Amino acid sequence: MSQAAVNENDQAHECFDVSIENHIAHVQLARPEVANAMNKPFWNELPAIIRDIDENARARVIVISAQGKHFSAGMDLSVFAGGPDQSHIEAGRRRERMMQTVLMLQKTFSCLEEARMPVLAAINGACVGGGMDFTSAADMRYCTKDAFFCIAEINIGMTADVGTFPRMGYVMPQGLVREMAFTGRRMYADEAKACGFVNEVFENHDDMMTAVMGHAADIASKSPLAVWGSKEMLNYGRDHSVGDALKHIAVWQTGMFQPGDMTESFTAQQEKRDAEFQELMPIPKGFKDL
Repeated sequence: MSQAAVNENDQAHECFDVSIENHIAHVQLARPEVANAMNKPFWNELPAIIRDIDENARARVIVISAQGKHFSAGMDLSVFAGGPDQSHIEAGRRRERMMQTVLMLQKTFSCLEEARMPVLAAINGACVGGGMDFTSAADMRYCTKDAFFCIAEINIGMTADVGTFPRMGYVMPQGLVREMAFTGRRMYADEAKACGFVNEVFENHDDMMTAVMGHAADIASKSPLAVWGSKEMLNYGRDHSVGDALKHIAVWQTGMFQPGDMTESFTAQQEKRDAEFQELMPIPKGFKDL
């Protein structure tokens, strides 16, 4: 997709800058003056951006990074202020509204897992609170040596509720997740690498982005359908038994395997050129798109 084609479909965002080039979507948190704290527009903009990229097959890989010194300071306090008066609403209904609000916030980050293309998070500086919920939903994480991670909710008297706990235990030891959850302490870059939360640690932001974009370009050179299938199987295998996962991949291969992509891979290798694969199909939004 050309850059011009992307710009025609782009729209202004308060919290993000979005660019797409060479099959790579780069989504940058763009409120560095407040350490990319997550205000109310953030929770609407992020899923809209990710779903637009996914549903319209605008890219083969998504890279998420942040402008400024910090990836994210977590939830902006403005989210907790200025809401409508609910004193007239019965207590049980207020609890119902609270549950629906939490579920809505969770979907903001679940969209990263649900996207058909891999999501790579490039993290610098602070990644705390909601930042942990955010990055734990990515497929891979990379960070600079000044990065630190903190499940900060315990320090303000609440339980993290937007995705940290269901996901972090699958990418790092349970005992360490619990230690961070109960104490609210910081985990620095070297420890994050040692325990497997991040793939690599880099000297500075530029080095990190060069490497992450290199990984993204490598992924973008592969069959989009095969990459989607791999992500689907990894996520399904995480959440199901081995037996169920094996059956799922058998069904997937029966219905989704694309011999043309394999033929193109072999032909490109023989001809010493880059393979050219068809893009994923856009997801229909209704009968008009079929």
